[in-house]
Amino acid sequence: MKTKVKEAEKSAPTTGVAEPDRRTMLKLALAGSAGVGLSACAGGAGAANTGTDEVLAPDAPEAGAMEVKSYRVEVPGPNGVVSAGHPLASSAGLRILTQGGSAADASVATMAVLNLVEPWASSIAGNGFGTVYDPESGDTIALKYGGAAPMALDPASDPEVYDWGVKAATTPGAFGGWIALMRRYGRLSLKEVFAPAIEYARKGHPMDPSIAWVLDYYREKIAQNPTTAAIFLPGGEPPEPRAILKNPDLANTFEQLVDAEQKVLASGGDRDTALKAALDYFYTGPIAEEVDRFFREVGGWLRKEDMAAYKAEWAPTVSTTYRGYGVHSTPPTSRGGLEVCMQANLLEQFDISGMKYGDPRLLHLQAEAIKFAKADIYAYVADPKFHTTPLTGMLSKEYAQDRAALIAPRMSSPFPPVTDFRPYDPSAPAPPEPITRTPDDDARFSDTASLTVVDGEGLAVVMTTTLGGGFGAGVVAGRTGFLLNNGMRLGSTSPYPENPNFVAPGQIPILNNSPVLVTQNGRLHAAFGTPGGETIGQSEFQVLVNLLDHEMGIQDAIEAPRFSMKADPNFYLAGAACTLQLENRFGASVADTLRAMGHDVSMVGPLAIGSIQGARLYENGAVMAGADPRRMAMAAGF
Repeated sequence: MKTKVKEAEKSAPTTGVAEPDRRTMLKLALAGSAGVGLSACAGGAGAANTGTDEVLAPDAPEAGAMEVKSYRVEVPGPNGVVSAGHPLASSAGLRILTQGGSAADASVATMAVLNLVEPWASSIAGNGFGTVYDPESGDTIALKYGGAAPMALDPASDPEVYDWGVKAATTPGAFGGWIALMRRYGRLSLKEVFAPAIEYARKGHPMDPSIAWVLDYYREKIAQNPTTAAIFLPGGEPPEPRAILKNPDLANTFEQLVDAEQKVLASGGDRDTALKAALDYFYTGPIAEEVDRFFREVGGWLRKEDMAAYKAEWAPTVSTTYRGYGVHSTPPTSRGGLEVCMQANLLEQFDISGMKYGDPRLLHLQAEAIKFAKADIYAYVADPKFHTTPLTGMLSKEYAQDRAALIAPRMSSPFPPVTDFRPYDPSAPAPPEPITRTPDDDARFSDTASLTVVDGEGLAVVMTTTLGGGFGAGVVAGRTGFLLNNGMRLGSTSPYPENPNFVAPGQIPILNNSPVLVTQNGRLHAAFGTPGGETIGQSEFQVLVNLLDHEMGIQDAIEAPRFSMKADPNFYLAGAACTLQLENRFGASVADTLRAMGHDVSMVGPLAIGSIQGARLYENGAVMAGADPRRMAMAAGF
């Protein structure tokens, strides 16, 4: 029997993703499904034999595998699951589910708590995207809640002003998205949904050491804005790890929105009218007036007219098929949804059936698919209200077949030229003219949060929300307690005036946020999303392949080593130098093989790329959730 275990170990990949751990052995032993049984010898149940045919107890030290596939277990949720970027946020979402809330209600509760526990990445004034699977219709739909650049913006400004400070602030989008989600798919009141966040804002919560580190990292920049420093640098210093962090101004803002809702309900109004009253209070009422007052006073561009013009938008998902499954994500002003679908279409042109997870040949093809998709995405994708994006051509299988023919199966290509989509889509614009470098065109990093919720009725919501760069614009708007996002920073906007995504008044910058839904015959198969800026679509693409090609469970698919493509200076520029970044769990031999294929390989930390939160659903009704150990994420179910 020990031999059978060893045979199973030998069949594991040799790329740093490895053999059964003791949890797997225990599961197999109890199920009797792999010939691994508990000892019933005279030495006592569970004792290990000492002969060549000995059976090791699952908890014996020598029974533990030298390497494991995953360090966390999948979380079951027959009545619902929540996976989010912080334990308190996941717990808040689960609390709402146990109170009878839907996945929409739980998602909003989770995002509201993320404002407190991940303040550098989440805000009611942030922006982002969601995807929803409706179990009644079997349909998927996208929710767009990105805010536009202020109308008072001066496009001739130094691009650095879009990164940090009062002129970096973009129209708040997140709260509009929250209310749109609750109005369409929710059941509970805003009072119920906001209760956990108000409690943490008012009473405080122990700060995770990683948050304390982030605050210390940003301390000099945070100190530039007094309203921000008052919350995050109490006494002029960043709080120590596990200090109790409070935000009474944000508690007041949440309570004011609840009061606006409750007044309508108390006067006999219905739930939808009450939620709209809270929305109006934020975008056209006292909150908008306070935002306007503050930015006029400090010299920023954001005005109450920008907020009044904002509206979250429901839209069809961008979709494709991959290996017989439906893949659905978010449309422009997201670029990441297109990226996931286009990368899948390109990889589908190759026979990878004989390639196990971690095979350098497969990693090469995935890396090339990423480069070839990004070259076209960055050339064409912009706010559809201002520019035409040739979605039909970009998602067509004919284009994918022709584009994939340019990929050498065993040799890395330079960052490729842009496609002319007119043969695939007669309405497509002509290819853009070549771009000339500017003195400041390095893409900025971003900080984002993602969450996945599936309720007991099968409604699934994936939300990926962001403040842009860390702490967004770095500015708390007056007495509101919330940070404004810096959605205009380079990366979300192009540094090149010739590009359609160049910053412009009223135009919504492009985000990479792209929560993903996978379906089969109209039934939900998986739901997941991730933060990670430029790596978002890349990480989701790899998890998609892990789930569908390698048939991994959700936790194994999440924890498996990942890679990312990095472009210098950015993916807008033709001829950009590309680096293949490998998490070092892949091992030196994988890196050496990829270098021999012509890739510029850089090894990064073992848990360095993205942070997927997701769920997988099975035909027998089982719902399993997973959370990424790369950050503070936690999955919970009941």
